[in-house]
Formats: sequence, structure tokens, C-alpha cells
Amino acid sequence: MATMPFDHQAMHVGLRACLPRRADAVPLLLYGIGFALAHAAAVWWSGEGFYSLWFPAAGLRFALLWRLGARLTPAAALIELAVDAAKGVIAFASPDWPLAVMGIVRPVLAYGLVIAAIRRLASGRRAEMLAAPMPFGLAAVAAPHVAALVALPQAMLRPDMTGVEGARSIVLSLTAFTVGDLLGVLILAPPVLWVAGLHERRAVPHWPRIRAAALAEAVLVLGGAIGMIAVLDLLGLGWQPMPVLLAVAWIGLRFGRHAAWAALLLVVVLTLSRTAGAVATPQRLHLHLGLSMIAVVGYLAGSFADSQRRARADVARRDRLLFQAERLKTLRAMSVAVIHEVSQPLSTLAIEARHLNAIARTAGPEIAASAELIDRKADTLSALVRRLRRFGGRVVDEPTPLPLTALIDSVLALAAPEARAARVRLAVVPVDPDLAVLGQEVELAQAVVNLLRNAIQACEDAVVELSVHAAGDRAHVTISNRCSPTRGAQPGMGVGTLVARAIVAAHGGTLDREIDPGGTVRAVLTLPLIGDPA
Repeated sequence: MATMPFDHQAMHVGLRACLPRRADAVPLLLYGIGFALAHAAAVWWSGEGFYSLWFPAAGLRFALLWRLGARLTPAAALIELAVDAAKGVIAFASPDWPLAVMGIVRPVLAYGLVIAAIRRLASGRRAEMLAAPMPFGLAAVAAPHVAALVALPQAMLRPDMTGVEGARSIVLSLTAFTVGDLLGVLILAPPVLWVAGLHERRAVPHWPRIRAAALAEAVLVLGGAIGMIAVLDLLGLGWQPMPVLLAVAWIGLRFGRHAAWAALLLVVVLTLSRTAGAVATPQRLHLHLGLSMIAVVGYLAGSFADSQRRARADVARRDRLLFQAERLKTLRAMSVAVIHEVSQPLSTLAIEARHLNAIARTAGPEIAASAELIDRKADTLSALVRRLRRFGGRVVDEPTPLPLTALIDSVLALAAPEARAARVRLAVVPVDPDLAVLGQEVELAQAVVNLLRNAIQACEDAVVELSVHAAGDRAHVTISNRCSPTRGAQPGMGVGTLVARAIVAAHGGTLDREIDPGGTVRAVLTLPLIGDPA
């Protein structure tokens, strides 16, 4: 029976992809210090078992893996093992020490798997379903739940290790696990990722201008909600999260994610100061569940407001482009008449120049060289006018044979100013002049420009490569760049990619996005080829 050969090279590449790089040394060192401090702080909010209802270390873990990739999952697990071993959490003299090690490593692996899976979904064929900031939000909620779920077997089979027995206590303990991790991720990961992004770009924080009226509105809304909670608490109704939830949602919808996070930070400080210390686990769980709900709603409201703002700006920019396109259409119509008047005498001149070149070859060298130069220039002008006539005579809304060299030239003319402004170099691989597709030039150029714009905004090494090659009866237009994970998650609602995908599909093509282990992102636009357009 035949066996499949073992690919040692693939295994070697996979193992190398999981190893930390030299540039990861400082982030991993900071993670180790931060994890030790956050782990120690979580003791004040411990619940039943050994889980905390406020676990800021989970936020640092999530930020590390989201920022630098799930490839650092083994390194993060080793760091957490080292911290716990130094604190004496692992009793190596006990026969159950392997289970204790697994209990420490298990949530790290769960976080890494969730982040890797969502990153893969966000870069696949259905990436439009996970437009930013949906991947971050989905991973932030899913990772704590998956980590708690994989802890369930040990909690049920070895209650002696967790100190929790009985169905009610196990459910309470794992719920505390989930809520504590969820709060740590939602509260701590966003600012950590924001600071890391500023450090990478070496940028000065851009603080939005705060209007006095907006600040007064936010303070009034949030202060009124907190005051209402205090009154309800004095009346014996307990801490009710609904007034603050509505206030944070209002602030997020009105002023965006940053304002929502600032309001949420104040609520978190007030709540955590109330629940620290000797508080019964059910009461603490009730308060932290309400806080988790407020955090999720606040981020959703702020993200929606930011996305709407970016969408409006995108629509305004497209309106300007459409206006410019209408002007160009009018200019093209005016140029058709001029081209028609010039083409006939220029064709006659080219014929006469060719005849002059032929009869001057027997003349002196100087005359022959001048005649050859006149012939060459006349032929160049004639070919240029023929191209202008072919372009000017097209109906804008109908597809026509389009050389890919002309498409790339149009795209570069549109994208070059934006690339220069972003200090990004566009590297264009020479295109085969015989490659052509049947399409509408303005629409296809818009699709490629949208993809180039996404690559420019997410570019990490200041180089975006544009290449075209043929594979069978299909042309592949590839845009490659080194993508920064956080910057790649920022651009709007993914409208540009959605528009590009729709345009390509209307031309009988496909649009795919690939990410290799080295971090290179490729947007591959595939279109059916036709014969020589000339």
C-alpha cells in the first residue's frame, strides 16, 4: 500500500514560522512583565475556584497575539508558565503537575487558535462578511468563551484541583472565568494595541478636538446615569446597569469609539473599586456581567458611529471622483473632433515620411539619418493618434478590448499621488503588452485603485508591488504588500473592497486575498483574457 511522502521542508517552514523573531524580543519581555503585574492585580477580584472576575492579563495576552500574530502562542504560553512557576502556582513535587501545566497553557492555546481562525476567515473569499472592526470584536468575545469551554473537562473530572465541586459551583466558576477574561480583553486590549500602533509608526498621538458643548453633553449624560444608579442602590434595588448602558451607548453613537472607551473607563474604575476585596462571588458576578454588557454595547455603538463617519467621507470622495469623471468624459468628447481633423493629414505625413526614408537611404549619411528620424517621429505620432481615436470613439458604458498595459497606466496615474503622500513606493513589474481583457476601463481602474489604496494604507515596509501575469486563459493582477495587522484592520467598513469585488464579478472575474506566513498580503484580481485587442 502506497504511503504519502513526508514533507520535511514544509514541516521545517511551519516550525520556523512559530519561532519568535529578533524583533519580537522587546514585546515578549514587556508581555512577561505586564503579565506578572496583571496576574498579581487579579487576586483582588478572585471568584470561586482559582478564576478571577477581572483578569487584565487576558487583555495583554489578546493584544500580543492579535498584534504580532498567533505564531507567538507557544512563546506566550512559555512566558505564562515561567511567571506561574516563579510564583509557586505549579507544585512540581505533586504527581498532578502535568495537569497544572496544561491548565496554564490551555487558555493561551485557545486564544491563539481563535485569533488564527478569525484572521483566516477575514482574509478568505468571504472577507466582506468580516469587514473591520468586526474581526477584532468577534475574536475579543470568542476567545474568552472558547478558553472557558476547553477548561470544562478538567473542572468536571478533577474538581479537587480547582476546589470547586457540584454543577452549580462549576458553572459559577467557569462563568467567572469567561467574564473576567472578557473584561480584561475589552478594557485593556484596545488601548494597548493603540499605543503599539503609535510606536510602530513613530507617530504623535492625534487627539480629536473636543468641543465644549460635546464634552458637556457627555458629562451630563454619563453623570446623570451614574446618579440614577446611586439613587436606585440607596433605595435597595441594587446596582442596575441599564442607565449606564444607555449613557455609554449614547456617547458612542454621538462621538465614536474613543469617547465610548473614555466613558467606559470611568464606569470600570467605579465598578472595580466597588467589587474588589471581600465580595461574594454571585454579587461580584452580577456586577461584572453588567459591566461586560456595557463594554460590548459601548464598543458596538462607537464602532458603528466611526464606520458611518468613514462611509460618509468615502461617499463624498466618490462623488468628487464621479464629478471629475464627468468632466473628463466631456473633454474626451471635445477631443474626438480635434483628433479626427488631425488624423488624416498626419497619416498622409507618415506615409510620405516613410517614402522619404526609403529613397534617402542611398543619399549621404546625414540626409539618411534625418529622414529616418522624421519617419520614426511621424510613425510615433500616427500610432498615438490611432490610440486616441480608438479611446475617444468608445462608448463609456460598453466593454471594449482593453490592453492591460493601458489599464495599469491609468491605475498608476490615479494612485501615484496618494502613494507619494503616504511615503509608499509603487513597484510595478513590466506587463506583457499582448495581454488584454474585455472590460470597461474606468470601472476596472477603479477596482484596482481601491485595492491599491487598501495596500497603501496597510503598508508596513513602504513598498507595494503591482504585477500582471497570464495563467491559461486568465489574467492575474496581483497587489502585494507587507501588512501590519492593526493598520490592516482600520480602513472603514471595507467599502472599497466590496466595490472592487462587485466590479470584477461583473467582468466575469474573481477577487481573492491571501496572507503567507511571512506576513505578505496579496490581493489577486483574475479576469478572462481575450485575443489581441488591436
